[in-house]
Amino acid sequence: MNEMKIKQLSIFLQNRMGSLSKPLEVLSNADVNIRAMCMADTSEFGILRLVVDNPEKGKEALEENNFLVKITEIIGVEMDDAPGGLTNVLKIIKDNEIDLEYLYAFTHEKKGKAILLLHSDDIDKLISVLKENDGIIVPSDEVYNL
Repeated sequence: MNEMKIKQLSIFLQNRMGSLSKPLEVLSNADVNIRAMCMADTSEFGILRLVVDNPEKGKEALEENNFLVKITEIIGVEMDDAPGGLTNVLKIIKDNEIDLEYLYAFTHEKKGKAILLLHSDDIDKLISVLKENDGIIVPSDEVYNL
């Protein structure tokens, strides 16, 4: 199941003006390409979640520049890029009583399709439930190389 799990970088940032540009600059200088990103913040700090083409290289470059970085496993699910596409996937998850911690999505070159990135405290169960319900899990290599 590991080839289905995507390694996501979670970077902890202070919530102040300009804090987002520095880690992105570090990744750019390290020739690490961002595939998807999501930013969550509180009044004190933010968590920048990134899917990049080379997670280990990205983590190393960020840590060398004193960023606190964690690699988290998430999965990608293909969904219809149409009204109801997200609802259909979320219904499967809800009906199977899986608690999602967060999600974000993006479109790509496949016409009419989008990729939903999901994190749960039980990724293996999430993969199994989605597969049992004809969910299309996007392999990690496919996401890294979009």
